[in-house]
Order: sequence, then C-alpha cells, then structure tokens
Amino acid sequence: MAKVVVIGAGVGGATTAALLAKAGHEVTLLEAHVYAGGCAGTFYHQKYRFDAGATLAGGFQPGGPHQVVGDLLGIDWRVHPVNPAWRVLLPDRTITQWADRAAWHEELASAFADSPDQTRLLRFNRALERVSDAVWDFAARRPALPPSDLSDLWQLALAVRPSTLVTLPHVLDTLGGWARRSGIRDRAALTFLDAQLLISAQTTAERANALFGAAALDLPRRGVTHAEGGMGGISEQLVEAVRRWGGHVHFRQEVTRLEVQGGRVVAVHTNKGLRLPCEVCVANLTLWDVARLLGQEAPASLQREAAQREEMWGAFTLYLGVADAPALLPSGISHIQVVGDYNAPLGECNSIFISISDAADASRAPAGHRAITISTHTRAAAWWRLRQTPGAKAAYDERVAAYTERILDLAERALPGLRKHIRLLLHGTPVTFQFFTRRHRGGVGGFPFTSLLRVRGPRTGVPNLWMVGDSIFPGQSTAGVTVGALRVAEEVLRHCAAPTARRWWRARSAPAR
Repeated sequence: MAKVVVIGAGVGGATTAALLAKAGHEVTLLEAHVYAGGCAGTFYHQKYRFDAGATLAGGFQPGGPHQVVGDLLGIDWRVHPVNPAWRVLLPDRTITQWADRAAWHEELASAFADSPDQTRLLRFNRALERVSDAVWDFAARRPALPPSDLSDLWQLALAVRPSTLVTLPHVLDTLGGWARRSGIRDRAALTFLDAQLLISAQTTAERANALFGAAALDLPRRGVTHAEGGMGGISEQLVEAVRRWGGHVHFRQEVTRLEVQGGRVVAVHTNKGLRLPCEVCVANLTLWDVARLLGQEAPASLQREAAQREEMWGAFTLYLGVADAPALLPSGISHIQVVGDYNAPLGECNSIFISISDAADASRAPAGHRAITISTHTRAAAWWRLRQTPGAKAAYDERVAAYTERILDLAERALPGLRKHIRLLLHGTPVTFQFFTRRHRGGVGGFPFTSLLRVRGPRTGVPNLWMVGDSIFPGQSTAGVTVGALRVAEEVLRHCAAPTARRWWRARSAPAR
C-alpha cells in the first residue's frame, strides 16, 4: 500500500483518487476550492446553480469511460440522456444534432438541400462515421497514447484490430484537408465543421487531427447527458467514492509547493501549513502549474515544454438567471450554438454556446426560472494585458461590457427577448477562471488537438509524479479526462502494486466484449 496524494478534485483528479483508493492505496485528495469539479464544477449564487465551465457530459454509454469507472467504483451515475444533443444556428440555417443516426442523416440532408455539395457532404459524413466507429472502438481498449515505455507499446499493439485499419490513411491528416479532398467547398458546411470542432477539439478543421476530429464530430451520436445538480454532480459522486473506499478529501487546501528529495516528490505543502508525505503524487493541473509547484526542481524537459507549449484557450462566460422560462426557452432544447458571421473568425463573440439547466432539475433554479451559461472562446493574453497594466482597469471593464452586449445580441437570435427575462447576470473572464480554478492564466478546454505526434502523456520527468486532466491525452471533455485518469491509475498500480493486483484491476476495468 502506497501513500498517494492527488492534487485537484476535478473529474480527472477525483477519478484517479477513487480508483487508487479502491485498489487499496492510502489516498488523500486535496482541493483548493470549497467544492469539487474545477472547470467542470457547479457554483451556487442567489438560488441558482451555474455550470462554471464545461456544460456537456458524454462517455456514459455502455463501454464508455464513465460507465467503466462507475462499474469499478460502484457509482450509480445521476445523469439523464439529452436528445437532441444541441442545436446549431448558422447565419442562414439551423441544424439540430440528433442522437439517432438516421434522424441525423435526414437532418443533414435537409439542412444542406440547397447546397451543390450536398451529395459530397453526405458521403463525407458517412466516411467520418466509419472512421469514428473505429476510433471509439480502439479507444475503448484504452491504448497508452503516447506510449512511454515498452509496456505501453505492447498495450498499444494489442488494441489494434482489423477494423482499426480504416483509420490509417488519416493518422497524420487534418480534417480540413480530408474535407477538401472530398470536394467540400460549401461555406456553411465548412463553418459548421469548424464550429463543432472548436468546442470539442479546441481548434478548427484546418488544424484538427482527422481521427480525433471524426470522433469529436460524432459525439452527439455517442450520447450527451444532463448531470443532476449540474456538471459538478459528477465530481461530487467521485468524491463520495473516494471516501467510501477509504480515501481522505480536504477542501480549501491549495497546494503551494512540491517537496522534492533525490529527484522524487516526498511531500506536498498547502497554504494552510499542511505537509503531506507521499510516495506517489498525481497532479490534476496544467503543465505550467506543475512546473511552478516544482520550482527549481522541475526537470529541464518540463521547463522547456512550459516555455514552448501553445497556451490553452480562455473563455468569456455569462451566467444568467432567467425568469418566466417557459415563455422564453425552446421546448426540448438544452444546448444551442450560435454563429454570427461567416466572414469573421470563430470565438471572440462571433460564436457562442448556450447551455440551459434541465427543467426537471429543481435544484438548479427557483420554480419557473432557469440557470443559463453562455460562453465564447477568447484568447487569454488580451485580458491579462489589461488586467496587469497599471491604470487599465477601466479598459478591462469596458471590454467586459462590450463582450457582454455582443454575446447577448447573438443569444437573442436563439432566445428572442432574452434580456427582458434576465434577473441575475454574472460574467467570467480568463482572469476570473484563474482566481477560482487556480489554473495557469485561466486556460480551459485542454490543448488544441492538432497531431497524434504531439499529444502529451502523463509523465512529468519526476518518476513518482504523474499529471492527469485535460493537459494529457485525450484531453478535452469529462470523457477524455476520464480516459486519462484510467491510464494514470493503471500506471500508478504498475509502479507500486503487486502483479496480482494489477492484473485484477486491468481485468475489472476492461471494456465488455
């Protein structure tokens, strides 16, 4: 049995902590905030429960990562399926992302009935689905990507099946290049692809890896869910599991330093003066934050990566409490994406994502009211320049006000009369996100997924320190960080558990055949 400290009670950290506690280790989970969830958390304000960042949850389908974890830990997930997954409002048409594939094929054909590319687009969509099926099937066997050693290479080889071969022509391809070769030129179709990829792969088609992009575009067909009480309910159930399996959870404990001796982490220090000795440390943090906590003890390779890696996107977010919701909100639609102008780049208020609390979830808002989160991708650097420049507070506030109005203007396309129904309005910027999540410069969503050759594994260069969360492959979404957590838990067991325990855990966590 090893002493394990896990830093951060987001989905990735809490999943890893619960799995290791179930495997018999002495686990302590530390969280700087007063509640679990991190960027997939839910906060309470004036009788509303708002999803702070992430608002979509997938991976609960049979064989999906959350389902695997739930079976391992004895969790009966409090989630409910959402169909349609979301609706997309382009400048000149509306597209509904149905979960049923037949309904989706019909929707796509109807939405692009006036396009000369309609036949090519439908053929391209079916090719995407074939590749997506192979990618999801391959991912269900949890290959170690990127491989860190011979054991990982062997595991990777075992995950390959004849069905995997359909992916080979696209391993080094971009989704945009694939679309062009398929004859897709229609501006609306290409914008639709870009808008979906921006929220699921953190980049657009010209840069998105084709395999990851295909799987991301098929996410609505894989199943989107509502979590009871908001997205934070997922991490709350994981924290319950940590405690149920004998682990300890401490909130309001911000880690300030990792104590290193002989090249290994030997203790974790917090802002409350707590020093926790450990034999294993798992950090649900960005690589920049891990490097900061290691200080001068950070390996040179980690320091170089922190200096050279492209920063994550930030988000500008509005949290709205709205009244008289039945008169305002479309029936049966919980998530809406809106694109403003075909000729302007996405993000920065030209594309927004609206998420509406479940009408059946009375914990999210007072009777007749709903909690709404609206976000747009934004580059963090501009916000930080204004925040850190002496005398620039007025300019920062002006930018907040301008973004708020632009987002509400775009949201009114989906929800006419929205402003008249608002009873509470809060905003969040990358500066706000850093304050509440402690993440480097308030980054969200993980790294843009552009190449299989540049994905990041969980190793840090410190033998007993692993990373988990959206900084490691496959990164984005609660499902993605859960896949990463399963890998990290297995690596820790390989590092410090008896062979029989490792074989038991691997057998129990294997997907059903």
